[in-house]
Amino acid sequence: MPTRPDLEAVAAEVFTALADPSRRTILAALAASGPGTATDLATRLPITRQAIAKHLALLAEAGLVTAEPGERRRVRYRLRSAPMQVAQQFLAALARDWDRQLDDLRNHLNAVAGVEPTRGNKGKKQP
Repeated sequence: MPTRPDLEAVAAEVFTALADPSRRTILAALAASGPGTATDLATRLPITRQAIAKHLALLAEAGLVTAEPGERRRVRYRLRSAPMQVAQQFLAALARDWDRQLDDLRNHLNAVAGVEPTRGNKGKKQP
């Protein structure tokens, strides 16, 4: 199992890869239609084959796609979900931290206002 810094490095690579709209478009096309070559993608997307090939190389570095040998020496690219799941776990951990801090703030403000702290429901005024 990778250590925490390794997981953070994977998440960072995924976020860097997803920062570009062309790469997100390529990933969406692969998700919708299954594995494909740079040429296949170029026929469906408003991106040149050369640009798609460069984007696919970056997506492969981030682990989001894997290159598979195809017919006649053509390389087909297939989505990989593992790096995306690591990024989702990273975001979920951040969300939990924010949720806890917001709950603490809500409880503090309720206490200042004389409202009983309750989780999930609106508090009642204290007598």
